[in-house]
Amino acid sequence: MITHPLLEVKGLKVHYPSPGGFLGRPGEPIRAVDGISFSIDPGETVGLVGESGSGKTTVGRAIIKLASITEGFVIWENQDITSLEEKNFRPFRKHIQMIFQDPYGSLNPRLTVESIVGEAFEIHFPEMRRAERQARVAELLKQVGLLPEHARRYPHEFSGGQRQRIGIARAMAVRPRLIICDEPVSALDVSVQAQIINLLQDLQEQLDLAYLFIGHDLGVVEHVSDRVLVMNEGKIVESGTCDEIYRKPQHPYTNKLLAAVPTLD
Repeated sequence: MITHPLLEVKGLKVHYPSPGGFLGRPGEPIRAVDGISFSIDPGETVGLVGESGSGKTTVGRAIIKLASITEGFVIWENQDITSLEEKNFRPFRKHIQMIFQDPYGSLNPRLTVESIVGEAFEIHFPEMRRAERQARVAELLKQVGLLPEHARRYPHEFSGGQRQRIGIARAMAVRPRLIICDEPVSALDVSVQAQIINLLQDLQEQLDLAYLFIGHDLGVVEHVSDRVLVMNEGKIVESGTCDEIYRKPQHPYTNKLLAAVPTLD
């Protein structure tokens, strides 16, 4: 039986124009992502780690067309989706969703939770009736550990952890197969981080989800990932299983990252 990856990224580059060089001449482009390749299998969690500014978030945003790709390919189940215009890419948005880092800035403060979570139904399932949409929103809220009556509230009425649960419900609304988790717990208290991580793992087990888990907390990434990619200055400098990366690192940058992790002594 021949199987293929759910997602393949091949030679991905995302470059931005330089603000200007010497005497007004064009400077070297900013190479946010500079020729990386990796794949994600169905149901797999691939961790992407690196320091701030290494290009991790840009990778996730490029996959879902929130950042323009300079060069390279994004392939979904053997279909090249790199150059699709928005109207042709829209069907793929049902399969690839994103959970954002900031649970405060990623939710529209003027909309109720019902509108935030239910917006995806209006876009992808316009034929869905309002009563059905409301029932589905209530089901999603229960699935992420919130109450159906929370649908009538606004984001400012929730804690950071609850807001991130709303963001997860929004991502889950269209039953995706891959979720890009962009540092989903870095803005939360440690006790709340554990709750959100457990929720993501439970949902993955129940729904056979695949995750691209972006983070700088090496402990969290190790806990959730099947494989880990180490990124530095726009490039993947090392990849492997958790045991290979955390116990037998080969690249000096990986060793540097691991050495910087605080210990109790």
